[in-house]
Amino acid sequence: MVKLRSEGSRKRRAPAPRPRSETRRSVRSDGASTRQFILAAARRQVCDVGYANLNIRDIARDAGVNHALISYHFQGKRQLVLAVLDEANKTLLDRQTRMYAETSSASDQWQQACDFYQEDLKSGFVRLQMELMAASFHDPALRAEFMPRFLEWLRLLESAVDNFITASGLKVPVSSRAIAAWIGWFWVGIEAGMTLEVGETHGHQLEALEAVGILLRRFEGAARTTPASSRAAKKRSKR
Repeated sequence: MVKLRSEGSRKRRAPAPRPRSETRRSVRSDGASTRQFILAAARRQVCDVGYANLNIRDIARDAGVNHALISYHFQGKRQLVLAVLDEANKTLLDRQTRMYAETSSASDQWQQACDFYQEDLKSGFVRLQMELMAASFHDPALRAEFMPRFLEWLRLLESAVDNFITASGLKVPVSSRAIAAWIGWFWVGIEAGMTLEVGETHGHQLEALEAVGILLRRFEGAARTTPASSRAAKKRSKR
């Protein structure tokens, strides 16, 4: 009888909870989900330890997957990190394109770009891009794939500058690509300095960004008042 009661109690006993690791693997059974978990973990790891110290097994541990899955989905560290950059680039380039299309004045666009920059600092995108740029100095294979992606930003900026000049009717004695280069490489310097943790006391990065906005607003104000001033001067000359 004791034996029968023991067997009955075993039958009624609730199943043991599934180990956490098994639960995580079941969530990652879908290929697309697995890929996203890996990308998110890789982005965290690049921001935490840098590209040079990136380790596939650490990424797999962070993502909760077998490290062999990283090779299956991405064929190695370089392609994995470039996939992280591609995912972020697409989202942020789309964001910038909408901003240039929807915001009219240059000063408003600049302020919006500064607000986006603060978001990108917090999200780790700026560090991700600077890490890959730094690694590209000594890795020609990485550089060959990173730079075309990075230069997409300059091409977008050049197009925005060209559209703005055309729409405003400004007579500018230099090319759109030169102005885009001024703005683009100015931002690269700001991003590099802040990634290197050069503080505002010595780097004055935030002051520089604000100063550009002030100059743009001053320029726009002068442009709005110039036509009226010119008409008044012509009337006086006729007298």
